Amino acid sequence: MIQIDKMNKVYKNGNLELQALFDVDFKVEAGEFVSIMGPSGSGKTTFLSILGCLDQATEGGYILDGVNVSELKDKDFSKIRNEKIGFVFQAFNLLPKLTILENVEVPLMYAGIKPKERRERAYKALERVGLGDRVKHKPNEISGGQKQRVAIARALVNSPSIIFADEPTGNLDSKSSEEIMRIFQELNDEGATIVMVTHEPEIAAYTKRKVVFKDGKLTQDEQLQQQRLDVGGLK
Repeated sequence: MIQIDKMNKVYKNGNLELQALFDVDFKVEAGEFVSIMGPSGSGKTTFLSILGCLDQATEGGYILDGVNVSELKDKDFSKIRNEKIGFVFQAFNLLPKLTILENVEVPLMYAGIKPKERRERAYKALERVGLGDRVKHKPNEISGGQKQRVAIARALVNSPSIIFADEPTGNLDSKSSEEIMRIFQELNDEGATIVMVTHEPEIAAYTKRKVVFKDGKLTQDEQLQQQRLDVGGLK
């Protein structure tokens, strides 16, 4: 699903250069559930942004689900993001004036899906995360945990090849965090590939594999004895 070879990232500001990633090699097979950890400034968020095609590496190879991302032009990045990637952000990134159903429809609008199919697919995605009875609510009318579930539904609605999540529980209480991680575990059980940045060891414990960054280098890569959450309906 993902093949990274000797990836480097250098930020330039005039004559100043800051190297954020150093010769990173990384591979993810289809169906894995991987957490990325590391202290602030370690490079983990930069790395996730490149994986999610929100940024580009300075050098190195990147193949995503058979596509050589390192050879893409700028105009191709939005296409691959919409077709192959679902992204879940810490801050939810919901549009406040739209209902949650309309928020989930947004990627389908960009994909040119007709309104009737768009609405049906968005509703099914919201049902999947336990929010089928809240479709007419707006973001300010639901809790933080429910907002993140909307964000997951939006990430799922285009049936992406892979889901990237950037600190998806960072703004949530422990109960809501467990609900979000239970959804991710269920999705992974159904075959979804998930790569998630987190700074919380207790959240990483719900994944199957953990990689750790330090000073821009991937320093640790280990399989985990996944801590399971009970499967159950969400309200």
